[in-house]
Amino acid sequence: MTFSIVARSADGTAHGVAVASKFLGAGAVVPAAAAGIGAVATQSYANLAYRPQALALLSTGVDADGTVRALIAGDAGPVTHRQVGVVSTQGPGAGFTGDQCHPWAGGATGDGYAIQGNMLAGPQVVADMETTWLAGADEPRLQYRLLGALRAGDLAGGDRRGRQSAALLVVAKGMGYGGTSDIVADLRVDDHPDPVAELARLLELHTLYFERPDPATLIPLTGAIADEVRTRLATAGHTGADLDEELASWAGIENLEERVVPGSIDPLVLDQLRTKS
Repeated sequence: MTFSIVARSADGTAHGVAVASKFLGAGAVVPAAAAGIGAVATQSYANLAYRPQALALLSTGVDADGTVRALIAGDAGPVTHRQVGVVSTQGPGAGFTGDQCHPWAGGATGDGYAIQGNMLAGPQVVADMETTWLAGADEPRLQYRLLGALRAGDLAGGDRRGRQSAALLVVAKGMGYGGTSDIVADLRVDDHPDPVAELARLLELHTLYFERPDPATLIPLTGAIADEVRTRLATAGHTGADLDEELASWAGIENLEERVVPGSIDPLVLDQLRTKS
């Protein structure tokens, strides 16, 4: 009833899951991840106990394959209908597809990823997801690489019953909001006619509001740029003498505080200021 990818970033610092399904709120059921530990997706008559169990096993040093085998061995329910994918901090991902999952059902695993799906349009869904994942090795942002693979599965037919929900979860130590959280991205589309496209839209907004700026792109707040910023801030009612302070105040109101760097301005912040003033 679902297709998903569980993976870690090329540098091993981030773990995440992307999932889509003809199922209400798949993001509330399928994914779980813990920074520095790994990630898991449980689906097809999902056993939600797999999520804490998998992360607990991974945290003790059990590898992905051992974790999957332990989950299945300890399941008193209908394991023939279960599907699960797991990735740890190193080595290949691992997966399991019960032999009574609704067809087409299957998966693919490799170094740092596990892809799985059931009730799919066909094997091309998993194949295209894997091809896209492998081709995206140069994308450093795990959330975008996961989304690319999910989009490929969707375009290949995805869930043969249709579309309804999609979700993306990515974690990394200290890389969440304000540096006080490990949650890089946690986005859900619970009920939508084109959930993967909507998830992509939400991720673009998330990037704008919550990613930290690239230091190489920062523009010094001097000269003509400083004059323009001061003028535009004044039209928004920010007229104090300290330009950094006034810019930070405006940015906080616009939910752009993660992009504030004293003495400089992020080009994306400047674009938003120009649009809104």
